[in-house]
Amino acid sequence: MKSKLLLSVLMLLAITLRSQEIEPSKTTIKVLSLNILHGATTQGNFDLDVIAQLILDADPDFVAMQEVDFKTRRAKGYDLMTELGWRTKMAPIFGKAMAFDGGEYGEGILSKHSFLSSRNLPLPHSPNAEPRTALETRVRLNATDTIALVGTHFDHLPDGGDRRAQAAQVNAYYKDTKLPTILAGDLNALPHSETLALLEQFWTPAYKPKKAEPTYPSDNPSKKIDYVLFYPKNRWRVVATEVIQNSIVSDHCGYLVTLELLPE
Repeated sequence: MKSKLLLSVLMLLAITLRSQEIEPSKTTIKVLSLNILHGATTQGNFDLDVIAQLILDADPDFVAMQEVDFKTRRAKGYDLMTELGWRTKMAPIFGKAMAFDGGEYGEGILSKHSFLSSRNLPLPHSPNAEPRTALETRVRLNATDTIALVGTHFDHLPDGGDRRAQAAQVNAYYKDTKLPTILAGDLNALPHSETLALLEQFWTPAYKPKKAEPTYPSDNPSKKIDYVLFYPKNRWRVVATEVIQNSIVSDHCGYLVTLELLPE
């Protein structure tokens, strides 16, 4: 009787271990898009701690930041990404879009993972408009999964010509990519706009078409201009989306998306 019971226990243990080997663990990541208003707040003061606290509370794996200053006078000479990386204990990187106010201005990314590589990709702009870039980092999430995260900030001018050109260029940069890739940022474009239509020829947006949560302005959000998109569609599943409304940190809400990376 004891030998039969022992045999049953051993068989059950073997089945359990085998099922654990066959079924891979899920890889879930959280991505936050956040326009930080060059380190200022909507109250007119300079307070990096309130930005850092929003990030710590959201607990993302990655943060794509827009309107980032690097040692400008208006940012009191601070390297904002290094300062925010120190405050959040995340790895920082900055991508210059243009020289500005005694320093530089552009994109930033924070990551809980170390960077394998990075590149700062220029985007087209008309002669009198602000230069724009797409900042890419590549990270290894675990022993088998490497992804790319791209943070960007499209043009804000009313005619939309630069935005459409920038969307087309981003698509061109990634048309041959082999990596699961996430695109996040302030796109200054509404859902169903020509800009989003261009992007959606390649990327899949995290929001549901009939539920595009507004992200701007932060005191009373009425329109969606901040996004997380991904490629390819069959490698990602949207687990959750959240608009983080904080009317002091920035004039934009944070947009937090939880994604599951699916096996090939």
